[in-house]
Amino acid sequence: MSSTHTTTTPSTAVFDEADLVARAKAGDAEAFSELVRHYDRRVYRMAKQITQNDEDTEDVLQETFLKAYTHLDDFQGNSKFYTWLVRIAVNEALMKLRKRRSDRTVPLDEPVDTGEEEIVREIAVWDENPEQQYSREELADILDEAIGSLKPSYRNVFVLRDIEELSIQETAEALNQSISAVKSSLLRARLQLREKLTRLFKKKGDNAFAVL
Repeated sequence: MSSTHTTTTPSTAVFDEADLVARAKAGDAEAFSELVRHYDRRVYRMAKQITQNDEDTEDVLQETFLKAYTHLDDFQGNSKFYTWLVRIAVNEALMKLRKRRSDRTVPLDEPVDTGEEEIVREIAVWDENPEQQYSREELADILDEAIGSLKPSYRNVFVLRDIEELSIQETAEALNQSISAVKSSLLRARLQLREKLTRLFKKKGDNAFAVL
């Protein structure tokens, strides 16, 4: 009867990125397909946050994996394969934005600019946990709306660092920016996101906020 417990672990143990990449580079198409299946949702989600457009996101997804497959020999293994994929996807997504020339950003008030130092600016606090007042779906929609309203340069950094959980170094490499620039943009993004979320919650009739 103990054998029945072995069926729960194989799916998580099977994925070996390094082995799949090596096999794909050797011409194993199925190995590359496995990499696509493992990462396509994450790449799609990340690209959607940048482009804010379903059609463009689909294009970015296809172009990303097509270029990854075409240039697989260029991947030297100095970073995670996913980080390399992200760089390609970010470039494709930014090209889409440049072609579209229609930034739908809703500008927010600029926070106090103190470089990379801590910004002492309390915008608002909520007395009740938002999770007690909204469903997960509603919270997800509110967060998506807030992220989508960020300035693209801030949104891109926030998505890669706080949603995709890349390191500061990896985010800087993916966006071709300096580490200090990434840190500065991330700080601004987090502050603006907090302010935007406060406004959205208040707009939805939440009276449990105290503006400082």
